[in-house]
Amino acid sequence: MTPKVLIATKIPPEVEKYIGEHCSYYKWEGQNPISREDLLRILAENSDIEGLLLKYHKTDKELLDLVPNLKVISNDAVGYDNFDIALMKERGIIGTNTPSVLDETVADTAFALMLAASRRVTELDKYVKDGLWVDGPEDRFYGYDVHGSTLGIIGMGRIGEAVARRGKLGFNMNVIYHNRSRKPHVEEALGVEYKPLDQLLKDSDFVVVLTPLTPETKYLMDQKEFSLMKNTAVFINISRGKTVNEKALIKALKERRIYAAGLDVFEEEPVDPNNPLLKMKNVVTIPHIGSATAKTHHAMAALAAKNLVIACTGGQPPNLVKELK
Repeated sequence: MTPKVLIATKIPPEVEKYIGEHCSYYKWEGQNPISREDLLRILAENSDIEGLLLKYHKTDKELLDLVPNLKVISNDAVGYDNFDIALMKERGIIGTNTPSVLDETVADTAFALMLAASRRVTELDKYVKDGLWVDGPEDRFYGYDVHGSTLGIIGMGRIGEAVARRGKLGFNMNVIYHNRSRKPHVEEALGVEYKPLDQLLKDSDFVVVLTPLTPETKYLMDQKEFSLMKNTAVFINISRGKTVNEKALIKALKERRIYAAGLDVFEEEPVDPNNPLLKMKNVVTIPHIGSATAKTHHAMAALAAKNLVIACTGGQPPNLVKELK
């Protein structure tokens, strides 16, 4: 008897076909991402499923109690802070993710935000579209250079390395980093320098946060950290929203303690339309789409499906999250 799985996120037809060759499946057909309520309802109606392919939804006791035969949760994402690791471990449920395939695309997004925020691209785009113009450069339109500046990376994983390569080789930046543990091979290969966090914040013209969300990294960037940054510095977050205390970030921006910010992630998602960050000219915002290219999302879906099928058919998936190995 083939294992039964739930596909709770949009995937390409060929990836769906691959899953169908190995498993029977129920697929979310809605035009919008599946809601928590719909996910729980479908699981209650399909309590015999053994595999779950999804993005971001919390896999807590309420959810897991609905599917007693569940073997694997395959995240179609690199982050997995939605996993209840302790409960999954207790119940023998495998958790997988999709590392590596999105590294270069997310690194591109980091630089898109750096350039847009430092050179005021979205602000000046609106200026022109509003029918305004100015002859010749004026200091009221000045921004800050990316090339030749100091880039501080918090979290030197695979994406951090991709960002460091772009900064060092593409923009001739001085690259410094902070990480839970030093990366001598990266220091040697890329010519980057390790710094304690406080020193990195003091020295950097651009600070890019790339850490996973853990109890230790929640509010890693808070009032103290923003107070250490240069008042000309640009802050970029493409990790997880809760690595930053947004109230502290808003305060730092309003008081001009830092120059600008570029954000792909927020404390609460979808972001509240009344969030002050959305009203600030010196903040560039995008809706958690750091990996959003067709090529990358196809590769992520294919890898998530592979993890799902292998786990459901009794094998060891290639991308088991480290806490559940």
